[in-house]
Amino acid sequence: MTAYEPQPAGTPGADGYDAVVLAGGTARRLGGTDKPGVRVGGRALLDRVLAACSDAGTTVVVSAPRPTVRPVTWAHEDPPGGGPVAALDAGLRQTRAAQVVVLSADLPFLGPATVRRLLGALRTRGVEGALLSDPGGRDQPLVAAYRASALRRELDALTLEHGGLTGLPLRRLAGALELIRVSDPVASFDCDTWDDIAAARARIREHGHVLDEWISAAKDELGIDLDVDTGLLLDLARDAAHGVARPAAPLTTFLVGYAAGRAGGGPEEVAGATRKAVALALRWADEAAGADDAGKAPDSSSPDAG
Repeated sequence: MTAYEPQPAGTPGADGYDAVVLAGGTARRLGGTDKPGVRVGGRALLDRVLAACSDAGTTVVVSAPRPTVRPVTWAHEDPPGGGPVAALDAGLRQTRAAQVVVLSADLPFLGPATVRRLLGALRTRGVEGALLSDPGGRDQPLVAAYRASALRRELDALTLEHGGLTGLPLRRLAGALELIRVSDPVASFDCDTWDDIAAARARIREHGHVLDEWISAAKDELGIDLDVDTGLLLDLARDAAHGVARPAAPLTTFLVGYAAGRAGGGPEEVAGATRKAVALALRWADEAAGADDAGKAPDSSSPDAG
């Protein structure tokens, strides 16, 4: 096991990757609550994890089927409740890519950038897996990218040795692989208790996070996947509110979205419509300022006054 120094995030290679998300388990420390369905920032934990691996070729969720914001393939271990190694084996059987990202369904702060870092470490360092470590230095084998062939090799070996995979701990699998650690104290945070859930909910409402979290939640809810210049839209809302009237801010941003949608709906269309609306709001404000100046009484101290 070696340590990996983070490199600039890239995009998955042309060969792509598949994802396996383990969303089973009994959640005893949550009183048996359906943990993947617990909402943080208005989104189910499972949906938050699915957003992090949205560019996977195939995403397999090992769990009983449930509504999700993104299409997935469902799988289940046999027998049910066979543990994480058996669940991973069941999910892996539904994949075809050479690299597989394996995730648990209780990671509220996992994002696409971390998934790319894991894949980058796997592809550039010649190892069999790259996994996150938490702030305490503990390995997180369910936040990792693996070579699928290595996983299959060791799963077959464990099956031969033990007559099956039911009840085996993940360390028996991970310990047989050549792995590298990637440090990410935020993305490795998982929710095992109600205190963890409360901490996650509090964090996303902090000033530095709340806007990005809200936009991500809204995009998931509306079924759109679009990167836009948030600063430009906020400037538009400010200019409309100050230069026209406060209610003009939400109405104008809605109209910009509608116009961009009719024009094709991409980031360039959003930016173009936003620039037009900003220019209009500034012209409106300038005109109002000019009208105010024209209506002012002349200065009595002026030589031409009176």
